[in-house]
Order: sequence, then C-alpha cells, then structure tokens
Amino acid sequence: MPKKFLQKFFPSPEQVQSNPSLRFLSPLFSKPNLWHVNRHSVARAFFIGLFTAFLPMPFQMGIAAFFAFYANANVPISVGLVWVSNPITIPPLFYGTYLFGTWLLGTPSTNFSIELSLDWVLNELVSIWQPLLVGSLTVGLFFGVCGYFSIHLAWRMHIINNWKKRRINRLKRAAENEESN
Repeated sequence: MPKKFLQKFFPSPEQVQSNPSLRFLSPLFSKPNLWHVNRHSVARAFFIGLFTAFLPMPFQMGIAAFFAFYANANVPISVGLVWVSNPITIPPLFYGTYLFGTWLLGTPSTNFSIELSLDWVLNELVSIWQPLLVGSLTVGLFFGVCGYFSIHLAWRMHIINNWKKRRINRLKRAAENEESN
C-alpha cells in the first residue's frame, strides 16, 4: 500500500491535539503506532473498522476507536471504515444481516417495518434481535477477516512489485554502464 498516499488523508497527531474539541483524545497519542501507516496497523484497522461497521448499535466510531487503541491499530482508518454502514446503507445492510441470521438460526423471518421511534425499538426489536445480532456478528467477522488478509496481500504485492522495479532499474543501469565503458 502506498504509505504516502494514505498519510495525505489523515490528520497528524499534532493537528488533532491542537483542536480544542478533541483534547479528550490525548491518550491516543501515547502510542505512535495508532497513527502510523504500516502493514500490521492498517490490517488490524481494516478488521476492526469493518467488523464494527456491522454491529447493530450506535456509537460505532467510538467503539472502533476503543478497539483500535487496545489492538494497536491505525485509529483514523478504523474509525473511517465504520462509515461502510452510513444512513443510506444501514437499512439494506441490517436487513440483509437479519435475513442471514434467520437462515443461520433456522428461524422464520418475520415481516416488520422499521420506524425510528422508541416504541418500535421496545416492541419490534425484541422479536428480531437474535437473528440480527447473529447475522451481524457473522458478517462482520467475515468482512473483517477478508479485509485483514486483503490488506496483507495487497501490501505484500505492492512490495514485491517495488522490488521487481528496482531490480529492473539496477539491471538497466548496469547495462548502460557496460555500454558506456
């Protein structure tokens, strides 16, 4: 993965610390790996961010930052990937994980309509929480693991390609030096 390309999009720890509304994040600066872009911290960040994106609960960004802190993963990537589940994608995403959960548990799916009200949460969510949670956790684990290994593979392929380019450039320079002598 191109380190410099990714680092352009993330704030530096100094920029975050200088923002008065983000001073509560000061514990995040004690671990420098939480901001570095390397294969291991980015791969862990992809696992955490994608897994957390599929959790059917509020405050996913805070949960991702908490897990990233303790897993020594890149915090900005972990928090950014949570936005896979955004207000536009949440309804089809969680409906799909609910259907997948009913299939895994072998329970029939029920027809329901989603309303953004406390009454709906108290009445309807009680009947669908198990398949929703099982489906969400399973899908989150699947995509998190896929993201983790995909980053490792893509990073490794990038390194191998760079090695090949350097080798070819060395051979070209050696050939040019031989011709000039």
